Amino acid sequence: MSEPELVTFDADGNELAGHLYRPDGDGPWPAVVVSGSWLTVKEQMAGLHARALAEYGYVALAFDFTGTGASQGQPRDTESAALKTRDLQHAISFLARRSDVRADRIGALGICASAGYAADSAAADSRVRSLALVAPWLHDAELVEVIYGGKEGVDERMAAGEAARLRYEATDEVEYVPAVSRTDPTAAMYGPFEYYLDPERGAVPQWPNKFAVMAWPEWLTYSAIPTAPALRVPTLLVHSEDGAIPDGARRFHAGLTAPSEFVWLTGDQMAFYDDEKLVAEALEHVVLHFRATL
Repeated sequence: MSEPELVTFDADGNELAGHLYRPDGDGPWPAVVVSGSWLTVKEQMAGLHARALAEYGYVALAFDFTGTGASQGQPRDTESAALKTRDLQHAISFLARRSDVRADRIGALGICASAGYAADSAAADSRVRSLALVAPWLHDAELVEVIYGGKEGVDERMAAGEAARLRYEATDEVEYVPAVSRTDPTAAMYGPFEYYLDPERGAVPQWPNKFAVMAWPEWLTYSAIPTAPALRVPTLLVHSEDGAIPDGARRFHAGLTAPSEFVWLTGDQMAFYDDEKLVAEALEHVVLHFRATL
């Protein structure tokens, strides 16, 4: 397989940058849009999974969402479920226009937080024919309180986010904290999240390690779990009891009415991002799913 092609496409007036991975040989091929964890860029877990899917015979697109990485858009490095869901639909449009893609055989793979965005876009866009969610981060209001220090912790983040939003609207200044830190308790992810801190793993030069504080309210009040009954496409979940909030994945799966499969593997959340053995094992299930449903 050749190196990925740098591609661009429009998303509501912003030019988004992507890496397109293509199989060897002649097409057209089925295609998959691949998206990664919150606050990430295409050179992290999304790109790794897209590259692997191309080796299995899929055109696979990993891209930077609006305001992230090499893509245009302001404010930078925020987290908006609504915006990212729209961006995924623009990515599907880009794939569907390509002569090397089977427009009737497009799927979506969402990893971690973008599992919710992929589910939302699949529910809204009939061009998505199959959905796979790997290590899905799927929370609701109850789980948000468990994750973020109870009602007090949620209220603190909500207040900080609202204040940052008002400041941005008044001054165009964006307040940032680290996306990940071992030492700064204001970070969006505070603790030894080694995938993001290791240059040999996710601490790639293209990733700025920033989180716009004003994004807290939308993130904390967002849930894709209610989307599950609206999905009409075959859906695969691959997760682990040691991954992030497996109860959220269970709640999502319980709401599905379309054909579905839930596969439980063994490994922690970030092993699903780049651990060679676990990624290969998860992708075996993903590829079997896409071969049967795309």
